[in-house]
Amino acid sequence: MKLSISEARKQLPALVRRVRRDAGARIEITVHDKVVAELRAVQPQPEPGAAAKTLLGLMAKLPKQRGKKVPISTRVKSHLYGPRGAIR
Repeated sequence: MKLSISEARKQLPALVRRVRRDAGARIEITVHDKVVAELRAVQPQPEPGAAAKTLLGLMAKLPKQRGKKVPISTRVKSHLYGPRGAIR
């Protein structure tokens, strides 16, 4: 829903109630037909450290033995431009 800023000022309490009831509702506020602001419900924040816990869980699932290490930095050009290189 798009509203001009003057209409949004007049209807602000009703708009806030609408967004509170319907978490998916978005109200775009315009100035001279350009959207300058958006009114929507607050998204729940993840708990602190959730990303780190997820990454540690994924790392635990990785295989311990990943195969022979290949020193790419010593042969960058053949790796990039060789017969099966990344850049073609």
